[in-house]
Amino acid sequence: MRAPEPTVYLVDDDASVCRSLARLLKAVGYRAQTFRSPDEFLRNYRDGSPGCLVLDLHLPGMSGLEVQETLAGGEQSLPVIFITGHGTVPASVRAMKGGAVDFLSKPFLAKELLEAVDEALERSRRQYALRQELDALRERLDTLTHRECQVLEGVVAGKLNKQIAVELGTSEKTIKVHRGRVMEKMHADSVAELVRAIERLRRPTSGAKPQ
Repeated sequence: MRAPEPTVYLVDDDASVCRSLARLLKAVGYRAQTFRSPDEFLRNYRDGSPGCLVLDLHLPGMSGLEVQETLAGGEQSLPVIFITGHGTVPASVRAMKGGAVDFLSKPFLAKELLEAVDEALERSRRQYALRQELDALRERLDTLTHRECQVLEGVVAGKLNKQIAVELGTSEKTIKVHRGRVMEKMHADSVAELVRAIERLRRPTSGAKPQ
């Protein structure tokens, strides 16, 4: 499935900054949405949608760094570009450690912002594609029966059909049939491909639960 068109979200309490940045982004073909406060942005943002966030560091209510931390707990990390007229070294370090794409001091060149947005959107596209792949793997895993899941565990553990048969109290022929169904349902052409798929699902960042 084709990824939705990404959106560049702009959050700055200065209306003129929002307008000028939105015009710049739209002029080069980006879709942009502007918000005057973190609360307004967080109410409207749909977690997991592709895009990036151009975020002022100093905002009324939540700070830009607090917004970044809030987003980090979502399904898909939204790449953040910080902009500020009063940046400090500690703030920039904290932002970059939090995964920010860039930290731009006002006034900055249009070229600097556009390059940062390009990088952020490329990162977002990769994250979105990975999430779609993991979702597809989870859907395939959910189609397995209980016995097929047991066989899958044995295969991933590197056990032979006869070993799995002994553990499950059935025949090697039956295990072979289940194993074939597992491979088919998981769209795996080899045991190595099946193992890689399960390892990807079991990484902490994937949020999967194949136990």
